[in-house]
Amino acid sequence: MLYINPNATEAVTDTVVATARAALPQAEVIGWTNHDGPPAIQGPADGAAAVPGLLALLPGAARIGAQVIVIACFDDTGLAQVRAAAHCPVIGIGQAAFHMAALLGGGFSVVTTLPISVPVIAANIDGYGFSDICVSVRPSDLPVLTVEAGGPAVMARLGTEIAAAHAEGAASVVLGCAGMAHLKNDLAATAPLPLIDGVAASALLAGAMITLG
Repeated sequence: MLYINPNATEAVTDTVVATARAALPQAEVIGWTNHDGPPAIQGPADGAAAVPGLLALLPGAARIGAQVIVIACFDDTGLAQVRAAAHCPVIGIGQAAFHMAALLGGGFSVVTTLPISVPVIAANIDGYGFSDICVSVRPSDLPVLTVEAGGPAVMARLGTEIAAAHAEGAASVVLGCAGMAHLKNDLAATAPLPLIDGVAASALLAGAMITLG
C-alpha cells in the first residue's frame, strides 16, 4: 500500500508510514512525499495547491504496482481527482476514520488543527453521508506542524478538546490530522472515550481491500 503525503514535510510522511506499519505489520507500506505541495495542508487553498503534485506521482505509483493508494492528509486532499486518475483503489485517512467511527457506533466528534480546516472536514463528512452522526468538528487552534512536533502543551490542548467532545455527547473522537497519529496512544491513556486515528484505520481498511481484491 502506498501512502502519499500531500504536503512537502517529510516528518509527516515518516509518522504516517511508521503508524501504518505498526497497525498492519504484515503489509508492505511505502510512503511518498509531495515535494511540490505546501509545507502543511491548512484550508482549501493549500489543498488545491497540492493536487497537481499528487497527480504527478500517479505514473510512478503504477510502475511500482501499488495495490491501494492512501491519501495521507485528513482533509482527503485531492481524493476524487486521484481516484479518477489512478490505476488502483484510492482511499483517504479522513474517509477511513469516519467509516471506522460509524462502525463503532454512536456519534463522533473530530478534533482537528486550525479553524480554517473545519469547513473542508465538515463538507467531507456530509459528502460521505456521516453528518447525522457527527456531533462536532472541534478546532484546537494548533497548526499542523505544531501538532506534528508534539510536546506537553500540544498534548494538553488536544486533551482539553477531547474532554469537551466527550462532554457534549460524542461516543468517540476522531483525531483530525495525520500529524496526530504518533500522539494517539499517549492521548488514549487519559481520554474518556475511544480515539480513532485515520492512519491506522486506513491501513486496516486498505489491507482488507487488498485481501478481498
